[in-house]
Amino acid sequence: MSSNPISQSPISHPSPNAADLPPAALVDSPAAFQAMLDDISGEPALALDTESNSLYRYFYKVCLIQISTSRADYLVDPLRLPDIAPLGTLLADPTRLKILHAAENDILMLKRDFSFAFANIFDTMLAARILGWPQVGLAALLAQRFGLTLDKREQLTDWGRRPLTPAQLSYARLDSRYLLPLHDVLVVELQTRRRGREAQEAFEALTQVVYVEKPFDPDGFWRTKGARDLRPAEFAVLRELYLWRDSAARALDRPPFKVLGDDSLVQLSQRQPQRLADLHLSPRQIEQFGRALLDAIARGRAAPAPQPPARNHDGNGRPDPETLARFDRLRAWRTQRAAERAVDTDIVLTNDTLMTIARAAPVSLEALAALHVMGSWKLEEYGGDVLRTLHGS
Repeated sequence: MSSNPISQSPISHPSPNAADLPPAALVDSPAAFQAMLDDISGEPALALDTESNSLYRYFYKVCLIQISTSRADYLVDPLRLPDIAPLGTLLADPTRLKILHAAENDILMLKRDFSFAFANIFDTMLAARILGWPQVGLAALLAQRFGLTLDKREQLTDWGRRPLTPAQLSYARLDSRYLLPLHDVLVVELQTRRRGREAQEAFEALTQVVYVEKPFDPDGFWRTKGARDLRPAEFAVLRELYLWRDSAARALDRPPFKVLGDDSLVQLSQRQPQRLADLHLSPRQIEQFGRALLDAIARGRAAPAPQPPARNHDGNGRPDPETLARFDRLRAWRTQRAAERAVDTDIVLTNDTLMTIARAAPVSLEALAALHVMGSWKLEEYGGDVLRTLHGS
């Protein structure tokens, strides 16, 4: 198979039939993993999805990898397998198509946890967005195109707990099972609408995404939902509560919102209780966190009001008025172009791309290309308009 999935004819997978699915294989031993590799090694296309425990752990990880071929579904359990590195060879193979839905997060997590590389990606959600389809969620697409109904009740369950339940396993396999026939439908539409090059360029960009760990921001309390209603002195209490919550979440390996919600942080900052009975939390929260919360509130009451972080005025900070004016012109042009195509504005160009162009103010296609923020298709399609919009010609 060519490394360009859009230039090929559809792979012609059979239409899905929810009532006629073979049993999925749970791959949770080295022997089962090797058997899966042997079985899929000759497949020209793999459908892929992942599940993580990000709603249940501070230090979350990929907990399940779903792989579907035209013949079988596999549920790979990386928490039970000592080494899944050989799977990375298949994912990096440029001759083998990998089909995902909303691929970016899956790719980032697999790169982070297993150092996998990717080539020859097809993202069914991105393809639908490029085509301007009004609903692009997987459940909506399968309902519209195949008359299938996905039960999403297991989506928010804890994928890090073992053993996985039959309901979880059933849900997981369906998220990859139908991506292959959905790919076939989208390829035909992309070819018919002459959007193949655009899609291929967008898919190739997905293979280059890089996971960047976002460190905890001690000034993040300024962005807490509802914080704008606080007085200056109350921000000192909010800061202490915010710092305490992150520390507690790390120690318990829970997401911060599962320790204490933003609403509770703001309310405690306003009321500043000094007794356990006045915390107005659940008995369990008071038992587990009550003393620490009162200590944090006391520290905040004794601290001076924090000052908002200073704006960054270097080259990456707030742009100068001329740059802002160019950016606004580019955004207006993009809005019009997106409306003409009936797509979201970021399908044309993202805000980050527009700002990079506005800052550099290139005067030629060569200079625009040298910014490395537009691929060859977008340069051909939009480059001239971008330059005319920048410079008013």
